[in-house]
Amino acid sequence: MAVLVTGGAGYIGSHMVLALTDAGEQVVVLDNLVTGFDWAIDGRATFESGDAGDMGFVHELIERHGITEIIHFAGSIVVPESVSNPLKYYANNTATSRNLIEAAVRGGVRHFIFSSTAAVYGMTGLDPVVEETPLQPMSPYGRSKLMTEWMLADVAAAHDLTYGVLRYFNVAGADPQKRSGQSTPMATHLIKVACQTALGQREKMDIFGTDYPTPDGTCVRDYIHVTDLIAAHALLLKHLRAGGESTTLNCAYGRGYSVREVVESVREISGVPLRADESPRRPGDPASITATGQKVRAMLGWVPQHDSLAEIVETAYAWERHLMTRNR
Repeated sequence: MAVLVTGGAGYIGSHMVLALTDAGEQVVVLDNLVTGFDWAIDGRATFESGDAGDMGFVHELIERHGITEIIHFAGSIVVPESVSNPLKYYANNTATSRNLIEAAVRGGVRHFIFSSTAAVYGMTGLDPVVEETPLQPMSPYGRSKLMTEWMLADVAAAHDLTYGVLRYFNVAGADPQKRSGQSTPMATHLIKVACQTALGQREKMDIFGTDYPTPDGTCVRDYIHVTDLIAAHALLLKHLRAGGESTTLNCAYGRGYSVREVVESVREISGVPLRADESPRRPGDPASITATGQKVRAMLGWVPQHDSLAEIVETAYAWERHLMTRNR
């Protein structure tokens, strides 16, 4: 028995690999290293270089390694890029997932966990969403992820496969032991950008949109520490292995922070008065996305351990400092 982690050389995937190997699981990482890093893969895992959408290759991996579960992280994630290049997102997210699911069915994989996104909800207003909130994605990114959710539901109804979908809110922070973190040099994640600016790696950062219908005019997001997010994956895997039903869950703390609040937190923790310029809105950015997170707590017994914006920023900032040392 082994778990296949696609995108296991990336930010969230590498944290999943750490959690699985820490628990003594046999793990196979599949990554094409287009955005991931081979050095981020835990040495206890088996690394296979390739494309998650290559059905023949994935089927061979399933047979050779005895894959019984797949946790699927691989894909493209930048909302503004999806607006300007939608075909890339339908190829890398929707089409790749479709082929991976077919390979899983052909190979007799029992359980499939998919990394989805809060972007499937679209413009939700200022109230926290629940899993039953109408799905109206505003960007090709959100639509590409929602299509995969639909495919999984249809395939599970027709085949002997159970699945779990986790809709991520804004994932941030880094492994407290500094074993992994967000390592893409020019990533667009707000907290990473702010930390890089505080460390002098960027001259300035931008606050995109200051006229949203939010308390301070900037976008509000529900930030979740990557370690807590991975804990939810581990609990979901346990749920499916125990015969639990297929499910879709929001992963969030239940409250949001504005862009200005995040920037101020980075300023406080770094001690640097980083420059943050006000800029026009970006296409596809909802004013606010938060979730109650009640269902994942009730169904899986998930109890966040790092529910603090300050801790999220502290670990993210420490990781950026670590990267600066590592890359010298």
